[in-house]
Amino acid sequence: MHTTFFPESPCPKLVSPIGKVSLIEQPCGSQSGILSVDKRGVTVTRTTASPGGGNESLALTGTESVADILEKELDPTIHEWLGLVEKEPDLIRIQLNFEERTGHLPRLLHDVIARLRLDKGSKPPVSVAASHHGELRLKQGYTAAMVVDESRILQVCIFSTLHRNERRVTFSKLLPDVVTIADEVDAQLKQQILCFLSVETPKKATRN
Repeated sequence: MHTTFFPESPCPKLVSPIGKVSLIEQPCGSQSGILSVDKRGVTVTRTTASPGGGNESLALTGTESVADILEKELDPTIHEWLGLVEKEPDLIRIQLNFEERTGHLPRLLHDVIARLRLDKGSKPPVSVAASHHGELRLKQGYTAAMVVDESRILQVCIFSTLHRNERRVTFSKLLPDVVTIADEVDAQLKQQILCFLSVETPKKATRN
């Protein structure tokens, strides 16, 4: 069975790093991990008992929530993000110290974690931290494209963290939580980009 989910993007003109989220069922005994990330999207693989029966049990026995894992793995996620950012020439041309480069991440990640813990059906709040980050990056000389790159890397690092800890995850909640994460990070990106658009609009009006 292959089910594909397309998380709604609140910023459709900007390409999200996660094109789609897919669920694939495979027979027990496969060596593939339950969560993989590439440029095409996120694949969540569920290992099931073999059709012939036998003593094989389900491989996935995690009991921790995605939110709890992200909370516990906050520092490794941030350091992985920094390592990837430092490989991007367009981003490191802006000279920043560790705090200036990463200071926004705990707040953005805490907003992601809070979103994951919202009761089903609750309206998610707008990330104030994301708006503040957009304003800061604008003052630091970033372009909108650079902010998109930072957000792309953050999303990749979040899913990499879940991949490293996949055996701790409660599988039944993994797929909807992956979709929620993608939606929240895109919503945060929208708030950041709005800071850049508010500057561009008066410039266009002046030229006209």
